[in-house]
Amino acid sequence: MAEFDAEAFIEGQIEAVRETLGDEKTLVACSGGVDSTASAVLVHRAIGDNLVCVFIDDNFMRLGEAEQVKSLLSSEPLSLPLRIINERQKFIEALSGISDAEDKRKAFRQNFYETLSETAAEEQCRYLVQGTIKADIDETSAGIKTQHNVLEQIGIDPVERYGFTVVEPLKNLYKYQVREVARALGTPPELATRQPFPGPGLSIRVVGEITPEKLEEIKKATFIVEQSFAPHNPSQFFAAIFSGQSPKDLKVLKRDTAEIVELDPMMIKAGFLNEKATGLINGKRAYGSAATLAFRDSSDRPMEPRYEQLEKTLHYLLDNYPEATRLLYLVDEKEGAGYAVSMRAVKTRDYLTAEVMRLPWNTLREAAAKILDSCVDVTHVYYDVTPKPPATIEYE
Repeated sequence: MAEFDAEAFIEGQIEAVRETLGDEKTLVACSGGVDSTASAVLVHRAIGDNLVCVFIDDNFMRLGEAEQVKSLLSSEPLSLPLRIINERQKFIEALSGISDAEDKRKAFRQNFYETLSETAAEEQCRYLVQGTIKADIDETSAGIKTQHNVLEQIGIDPVERYGFTVVEPLKNLYKYQVREVARALGTPPELATRQPFPGPGLSIRVVGEITPEKLEEIKKATFIVEQSFAPHNPSQFFAAIFSGQSPKDLKVLKRDTAEIVELDPMMIKAGFLNEKATGLINGKRAYGSAATLAFRDSSDRPMEPRYEQLEKTLHYLLDNYPEATRLLYLVDEKEGAGYAVSMRAVKTRDYLTAEVMRLPWNTLREAAAKILDSCVDVTHVYYDVTPKPPATIEYE
């Protein structure tokens, strides 16, 4: 395979964008992620002040994210003319009561493009630039999950529905190539290497129905996980929140896991979380249960297993429990019934497959303790030990 030449790609796309847009005023939605940032900077080079940059504050961003993104994008060296559109109430109302992951993504997409359609009409823009990349198109077309920024590829005509033509300068690139483009464009490292963040934001990291309480807790947990895991340089790392633990006790899984890891069955607890999470079976999307596992010491505290033990248990789980798509190991807990947080960290190149990061247990313990201390309604913190496949990187 030929080596990717970022400089040549940029030159070619600037020429192509100028040919497509001419003197047209054009809209771009910037999230602060590397995909939309690289697209915005590239098109800004091509058409200059004819580019209108907006950030949609949808209420599903991380703590302080809107202000941080505006500061990074509007300052030198990028100097993009960015304005923030506050649509928090609109999005939270639109997704209220929806628990199915695909329904949430579709509801988010509809409101996202309605907002952009209204903005484009106000600004008299007939074109929309967006940072769609190849993995977005591949996963949506394959039915793995609906990426909110994929339209024409699945038969949605943006001109007919929203009143603008979509321009996607990065649609043939994978994430690592986009990062090369961003660096070649002079994008600051904190943007070029920025954590991937889903278009629908924390709405899909609140697994199941979104409530103000769950949303508030996951914002705090996300901040803690990002601060704790960043020094280990995963490709992607984040937290997700579930309603809690199912009352069902998986006695057979507990018994057989005890044999696999050579522990007394009384030292093991196994169950399912309440909501289902997205997985991959034979290359297709499947909703499956998230199995939970804990090895307990004589004081009834979670033990620190070897990753090899968890890997063997995962293989057994997938072979014997077709309803399961991932395995979460209990890192820490506190008394009471409350929400469950799952911490996730993976290594990947193209985001189509991913390996679990074998983070040090002291890192996991410290992060879990901070989450339990900061998030009053969270009582259990897990670490996801499932690669992609059979799990997707995100939970929804």
